[in-house]
Amino acid sequence: MERILFYLLAGIAIASAFMTVTTVKIYRAVLYLLFTLLSIAGIYFLMDYDFIGAVQLSVYAGGIMVLFIYTVMLTEKVGESMRKIALFRRLIAGITVLSLMILALIAIWKFDFQVSTSTQPLTVEQVGKSMLSYDKGGFILPFEVISVLLLAVMIAAIVIAKSKIQKTKES
Repeated sequence: MERILFYLLAGIAIASAFMTVTTVKIYRAVLYLLFTLLSIAGIYFLMDYDFIGAVQLSVYAGGIMVLFIYTVMLTEKVGESMRKIALFRRLIAGITVLSLMILALIAIWKFDFQVSTSTQPLTVEQVGKSMLSYDKGGFILPFEVISVLLLAVMIAAIVIAKSKIQKTKES
């Protein structure tokens, strides 16, 4: 039963991620991204990673999606379709994605995964300290990069919205 649920959640995550990048409606892309994040949270809960699943739900599926929906609404382009991308650019993007996917699969295949022999479950404090450490296996740099990226997205959305408002006032 768990295997069926895993494959169902993984299928939903992959399908909605594909639909996120292929849809021409902005608001639909945001909703498909929400389905992707919820499916990933479901996979975390299925693997008994309750803390990471809760973080996925609250931070990403909750906070970040509200931020994305707010920025989409701020740009006033909810009902409009995104512009069509030239075939050459789509081909380059497809080749890039395929090569990065192959690179990721090779890295996963060659990585020596170790099974934990510890019977003690990790506490939330231990998980937090290990994730936000500067040591090997720490994720402080990706967290900081993502926060700067989200700040840049918000600033860009505000600039786009203000330029549209100014153009409307000038008309």
